[in-house]
Amino acid sequence: MPEIHEVATLTSKGQITLPKSIRQVLGVDTGSSVAFDLRDDGEIVVSHMRSEHEDPAIGAFLDLLAADIQKGNVQTLPKELVKVLSQYAGQAVNLDEPIVGEVVI
Repeated sequence: MPEIHEVATLTSKGQITLPKSIRQVLGVDTGSSVAFDLRDDGEIVVSHMRSEHEDPAIGAFLDLLAADIQKGNVQTLPKELVKVLSQYAGQAVNLDEPIVGEVVI
């Protein structure tokens, strides 16, 4: 791994922005998880937290969704759809129950 020295300033909320060169080396982007490990000698190691069982298709979809959100391409659901979905939220579902009626995919 290349040696890089970067400085980041801590905000009043205790936040920092990872410098671009560090983000590139770690392979992190919007929505990525980053781990901080404090060693006994005071050294802090920053690493990209990758899920052990990460599905590449889900990762690609989430990246696409994040890009669309940043571009403003994601809109709220129509109010009528939200109303219908809300009626069914929290209801128990029996996945073993037979499907009645025609199913179109």
